[in-house]
This record gives sequence, structure tokens and C-alpha cells, in this order.
Amino acid sequence: MKISVIGTGKTGSKVVEMLGENLAFAFDEANPPTLEKLKQSDAIIIFVPGDAVSNILPIVLESGIPAAWGSTGFEWPDDLNDQVIKANAKWVIATNFSLGMNIIRNAIKTISAGSAILKHPVFKIHEVHHTQKKDAPSGTALSWKEWLARDVEISSTREGDINGIHELSVKTANEEITLRHDALDRGLFAEGAIWAVEQLLNEHKLPNGLLTFGEMFDLITNKE
Repeated sequence: MKISVIGTGKTGSKVVEMLGENLAFAFDEANPPTLEKLKQSDAIIIFVPGDAVSNILPIVLESGIPAAWGSTGFEWPDDLNDQVIKANAKWVIATNFSLGMNIIRNAIKTISAGSAILKHPVFKIHEVHHTQKKDAPSGTALSWKEWLARDVEISSTREGDINGIHELSVKTANEEITLRHDALDRGLFAEGAIWAVEQLLNEHKLPNGLLTFGEMFDLITNKE
């Protein structure tokens, strides 16, 4: 299996490191991807900032290669699934490639359902990331809000070289519930992205088109 990486920043460089001999090509601003090289790859992992996605999108579609996107801060086209199917490709998109985040997703949905019996609950999400992260709130925080499906305040902090901390609190007059996820090392995102492209390529035979990381996780774990 040969995988190319587009974007060699903080997380992309971790992917390159973890792929080792399975790395096909590593692309960045100084060395942009070409269709010829992408077609020599079995899959692509992409970690570029949101403002760079529109420059990469056409060539990744044209390649028809399975791809895992870890970019946030970009508004994906409404017809992206149709475009991916037309390209005869399989894509997975994630706001966070942590496998543990799928456990969090289920926990948040449980909290949301259970909070219906609480008296005047107040929901808050706070996220902390490194100072070079451009989008705020983070894509993960927005996903937490979507999973919670409640009126929730989101706040953001940018400091140091923090990989990512997300915290949900539910507070009433008499009690407080806190759920927290702390990314201790960026290797967890690289590990999850590599796992995702392995699923796109393996015998599970996922359908052509677009999946979120959560949808993929549920499909694979339910089959197993």
C-alpha cells in the first residue's frame, strides 16, 4: 500500500513519519501534487488548512483516488457526494481523526438525550488549540454542537502548542456534568487518518461517495 500525503504541517508531518516505507509522495506548497504522481498512489491523506482546500479539490477529484480529508474551516460543496461518486472515488472527511472521538460522539448523544429530565440545563463547549490554528471555533467543537443538538455556547482559546482540548459542561443550579477530550499527541490524528484510508481500500467494500469519519466508524464496527 502506497499513500501520498498532501500538507506536511503539524499533523501531516506526523502522517509522513508514521507511514514510513508506505509513503508514496509528500506534497506541500513548495511541491504541489501532480495528477501523474497521485495516480501512482493507492490513497491520499490530506491535511491542508481550510483556505487551501479549493486549490486541491479539483486535482484530488480528477485522480479518482481514495482520499481522507482532515481539513477544517472550509465549507464543502452541497453536491460533493455527487462529485465524488462521479469520479468513481471513495472519500472520508473528518473534523477530527481521533478514533476515541467516536466514543465521545456517542457519549454526547447520550448526554443530550438524558439532559431532557434536567431543570434549566446550561450547555457550554470550550476548545483550546495551538496559536497557529486559523479557524475558531474548531471543526471538532462544531461537531460536538451538532452531536449535542442543543442550544450551546462555544468559546475558543489559542495558546502555545496545544494539540487540542475539548470540554463540554452541562450545569444546573445543583450539579454540573463535564466531558473532556485531550489530544496528548498529534500521532493520534495521523493514526486515525491512516486507519481511515485502510478501510477505504480493504475488503469491507465501502460504497463510492463521501462518508464522514463517524459514518465510516459505525459502518465498520457494526460489520465487525
